[in-house]
Amino acid sequence: MATYQELMARKQALEAQIEEARANEVASVIEQIRGLMTQFGLSPEDIAPRRRRGRPAGAASAPVEKEPLPPKYLDPKTGKTWSGRGRAPAWLGKRPERFLIPQE
Repeated sequence: MATYQELMARKQALEAQIEEARANEVASVIEQIRGLMTQFGLSPEDIAPRRRRGRPAGAASAPVEKEPLPPKYLDPKTGKTWSGRGRAPAWLGKRPERFLIPQE
């Protein structure tokens, strides 16, 4: 059975061989990619377009329009409504339950 130091020496030799093989293969792959880009007239932006800052990668589609919430409160004098979200209108006063629209 091999000793710890012998195994570590083999490991370092293998890691060096791995790095050398990777470097050789990466160089040939990069040459293939450059050749294909030249052949098809592609630019780096065609392959990896720049993203806008702060946006996720898949959010390039049009934003989905949200439907407005149904009104929850109604001012009988003016006909104005409020959905219950955001800042409360002044006409609600201190007892908003008076203006509740009955839910069906």
